[in-house]
Amino acid sequence: MTAEMVAPAWMHTQISAEQYDSWSEEQCAGIEIVDGMVVVSPSASKRHNRLARILANALDGAAGPDWNADTDFDVRLQDVPLTNRRPDVIVYRADTIELTPTRPEHVLLVAEVVSPGSETTDRVVKVNQYAKAGIPFYWRVEQAATGVPIVYTYVLDPATKTYREGELFTGTVKATVPFPVAVDLGAI
Repeated sequence: MTAEMVAPAWMHTQISAEQYDSWSEEQCAGIEIVDGMVVVSPSASKRHNRLARILANALDGAAGPDWNADTDFDVRLQDVPLTNRRPDVIVYRADTIELTPTRPEHVLLVAEVVSPGSETTDRVVKVNQYAKAGIPFYWRVEQAATGVPIVYTYVLDPATKTYREGELFTGTVKATVPFPVAVDLGAI
């Protein structure tokens, strides 16, 4: 085993919110913190990144001045133990762009593009975490073998803090979240 293959010590200990907040942007890139432990995400494919970017651009264009949509954006779901997720696409209140960390109450929608290796996390784990945090909308984008993405939408039931299934879209998304969105994902 070479020195490059050994994970740094900080990856084997629980990380506090204060520690994470002191790290540089470079240190935080490509990781999430779940229950205080660092989770390294493998690099996404070009198809994955393109799909996320197309979706974010369409959401940003539809959102108007009150909402922003971005990719590669941290959301602090809880402080103790620290859970910090980095959804593929996030729609958040425009007036909170300078606030860090971004909190669930600032977020309208998160979308995850499912990739090989992230199926269980995106279909089960993150869904429950986002719902428990109170994020109103969750979209899961599946990259179908046909090349035409499938978008599963979910709407939060605030009383139970669980998502109920919303509409299902194949190729083209025409939804309201609370603003109307039309996205042609076509064959990516």
